Amino acid sequence: MPEPHQGKSVVITGASAGLGAALARAFADAGAGLTLLARREDELGQVAEDCRTRGVEVTTVIGDVTLVEDGRRLTECAVAAHGGIDCLIANAGMSMWAPFEEVTDLSLFRRLLEVNYLGAVHCVHPALAFLQQRQGLFVAISSIQGRLGVPNHTGYVAAKHALQGFCDTLRMEQASRGVQVLTVLLHWLRGTELRRNAFGADGEPMGDRRRGHSSESVSLEQACAAILGGVAKRERELVIPWKLRALTKLHGLRPRAAEAIVRRAVNKQDEKRE
Repeated sequence: MPEPHQGKSVVITGASAGLGAALARAFADAGAGLTLLARREDELGQVAEDCRTRGVEVTTVIGDVTLVEDGRRLTECAVAAHGGIDCLIANAGMSMWAPFEEVTDLSLFRRLLEVNYLGAVHCVHPALAFLQQRQGLFVAISSIQGRLGVPNHTGYVAAKHALQGFCDTLRMEQASRGVQVLTVLLHWLRGTELRRNAFGADGEPMGDRRRGHSSESVSLEQACAAILGGVAKRERELVIPWKLRALTKLHGLRPRAAEAIVRRAVNKQDEKRE
């Protein structure tokens, strides 16, 4: 059976570490040509070299998804290097962990929207015409928090809800143009810097001050396998792990029961340390 990603042009943001870097390596193993964007040049270069050893062409773009011009430059570089775009993965993201009433720097809410929501908008808008040419996919790496409220994450939850609404609408708009929009709703993910870089109440990264992961968190390997499979099947939504889909359904039927489950999960995280 032919590899579905062989020879495809895949663009990934937030590719210098964590899930973005893991996806880059996974798509490289599958034979895809890559265009990778991140802010950290040295780390991105290391990921790119690792992918090149797997025998694929890799283009790197040093940039910030919160800047409109960098989103445009990303598309230009991908098209120049690979002739087009088959799949754009908006992975760059930032989180927070603080009760809303304790937040002292409200600018973190703007930053969370800029990275998690507007960052995706800035990247997909210039790429859309090229995705249409190849009937490609736009993949938004979101979170189960794009569907549910989670304590201590007000700004992150709001940004992911915005991303979810954007993707649901874009999917309908692009259905007749052949572009599929896949939203990936992840549980807590192990092996990333998302928690270390999460904003605290003062708007500064929390570093090693906070939580470890529960036994129900998802590994990078699990997430990558599911995402590559979802792209190959042109899915519209992935919930990882799949059993969390039951929680979203419960929330629609019995929201108080679902919220009680979420609160218990968050309380367990409060008891852990990295």
